[in-house]
Parts: sequence; structure tokens; C-alpha cells
Amino acid sequence: MTKAELVGIISKKTGIERMIVLATVEAFMDEVKHQLAEGEAVHLRGFGSFIVKHRAQKTGRLLAQNTTIIIPAHDIPAFKPADVFVDQVKNRSQKPEGQ
Repeated sequence: MTKAELVGIISKKTGIERMIVLATVEAFMDEVKHQLAEGEAVHLRGFGSFIVKHRAQKTGRLLAQNTTIIIPAHDIPAFKPADVFVDQVKNRSQKPEGQ
């Protein structure tokens, strides 16, 4: 699903104009990015949490050049789904192959 498809679905379900829904979705994404850049997590009860994970320094290899490199410690954004969300995805009805 793309952002445009998501906006269309929300607009249709709520009856709110597409441009207003698009502005709201954009503002949500901007604020999540801003909070993560500040090192803050964003928790949405029943959905999940957008968090910042710290990756320790590690050694990697460039196989083409047969050399070892040091990958410095860094932070990355991550999403941790809520337990009810995970259960909903795990327990969804499976469609038979070929349909």
C-alpha cells in the first residue's frame, strides 16, 4: 500500500477531503521523524512504538576487496508493534495458494 492509497482509504472511510487527510498524514510522519531525530520514542497504544535503536560498533568485511572495515556505532529508527497488533497479524486467516 502506498501513501496515496492510504490517504484515499482514510478519506473514503471518514468522508474528509483527500487534501486534508494528506496534510494530516504528512504532519504525522514529520512529527514522528522529528521526535526520533531528537532521540524520543513515539508510543501509539494498541498499534506500536517508533523507537531509536543503538547499534554498537562492529567489524565488517568488503568481500570484493578482501578487506576488513570498522562500522561505527550508530542509531537507527525502528518500529516495535504492540502485542495485540502482532497477535492480529499472526492469527489472520490464511488464504490458500492460487487464489
